[in-house]
Amino acid sequence: MLKKPVDAVILFVLVMARVRIDTLADLVLPQRHEDVRRLVGRWWPATSLELLADWLSDPVTLTLISLAFGLTVLYLVTDAAGDWLGERRTFQIKLGLLYAIIVVLVFGKTFLLIGLRQITGPASYTHDGGVIQTEVTIEYFLAGKSPYLEDYINTPMAEWGIEFRTALYHYPYLPWTFIFSTPFYGLSRVALGWFDERLVYLLLFALTLLLSQSLARTSIDKLLVVMLIGLNPILGSDIIFGQNDSFILFWIVLGLWLLRWGRQTGRDRLGTLLGSTAYGLACASKPTAWFLAPFWLLYVVRHDWGDRFMPPPERWPLLAKRLVQQTWPVVVVIVLVVGPWFVWSPGAMFDDIWRWSAGTAEQTYQIRGWGLSNFVLAFQLVPDRLAYWPFWLLELIIALPILLLLLWRQSRQNTLGAMLYGYTALLFAFFYTSRFLNENYIGYLAAFLALSLVVDEAGAGSGSGIPGRPRPAD
Repeated sequence: MLKKPVDAVILFVLVMARVRIDTLADLVLPQRHEDVRRLVGRWWPATSLELLADWLSDPVTLTLISLAFGLTVLYLVTDAAGDWLGERRTFQIKLGLLYAIIVVLVFGKTFLLIGLRQITGPASYTHDGGVIQTEVTIEYFLAGKSPYLEDYINTPMAEWGIEFRTALYHYPYLPWTFIFSTPFYGLSRVALGWFDERLVYLLLFALTLLLSQSLARTSIDKLLVVMLIGLNPILGSDIIFGQNDSFILFWIVLGLWLLRWGRQTGRDRLGTLLGSTAYGLACASKPTAWFLAPFWLLYVVRHDWGDRFMPPPERWPLLAKRLVQQTWPVVVVIVLVVGPWFVWSPGAMFDDIWRWSAGTAEQTYQIRGWGLSNFVLAFQLVPDRLAYWPFWLLELIIALPILLLLLWRQSRQNTLGAMLYGYTALLFAFFYTSRFLNENYIGYLAAFLALSLVVDEAGAGSGSGIPGRPRPAD
């Protein structure tokens, strides 16, 4: 019986979605045709550019799309010839083609927008917070200023957007976002004369794909996780335009890889400490990483916790000791990275990171997105999008029982996959009932759902005899 081409079908759908989203996104960039001609006109023949002119997209993007579909054809042909090529060679060719498609559609398009930004201005062809504002915070950092005390009125941020521009008064991310990027800013300015934060995101995204591939055990899982993350329709757009979810994704995936490395090499404690360090850096970047904490804590004490939802009281002192031993790097990293900025301006930092998104700051983030907040607007429960509404009550009522359910589920089968599934489900429930469920959050969550399918250890369980999902090695 012929093997079902599951990976080939999923790849075709993802490429189709990735291409369609790119072409639709291009429609909101009315000057792209003229700007692309300015960018490539010196070496691309004018007649060729004219023949490739299309209302839906520019000549460079059309070329990238055609190349990606050609590579997809080769992937399908390779899959069909798998019996003749052999399993190992088929996998190697497929993986190479898959990375080539990602390079074309994600990296190629990102470099195009970076180039267009260089010839049009810092507020064009990019995202406001993940690129423009983060670059400004790097400059503030180098000038000895706190990004949480400064505003962004006299920066390129003021040229971006047309309404609800309250981000001009708030930097909603934590310090590791600009501290880590600062050396790259200096190197790029010296080597290129300019800097674009997406250069950092692309580097970390490439490393994320390699780490995710290594977390999977079977060939098919390796292909699926690379394509589900690398061609994630929304996450790909976030990288192209420069939203920073891929930044947080990298540090968590690095933490997962270090946990697995420690377990596989017999250096479980070292792997856990290093993994907790990486996770601490994610927590020092953006609050979305905080929701992983209860599941991370439950996983690192899996051997002592057992398979009961609540261990007997006589084991609590041991569990507390183990938690401190395994996760102290998380606390140390947060204190070292976030602590100085909080001490410098606690009120301003709390205002930027919490009050702004909660709707209680003087200039607040608007009610928007794809979640329950739309019903608040539809039923006119607020006078306008900037008004306060107690979303925290809904978040508490819905997210707390879901958290308990997910922790119970993980305690029954305490694996990396269960940990990631719990994190994704909890964060999704929280975002759905929050003031805003932005579209980029969905792409971020989808990446962790993909990882949850492939990272379970062979024969792993809670440490008390509960079997995990067995997997054959490659």
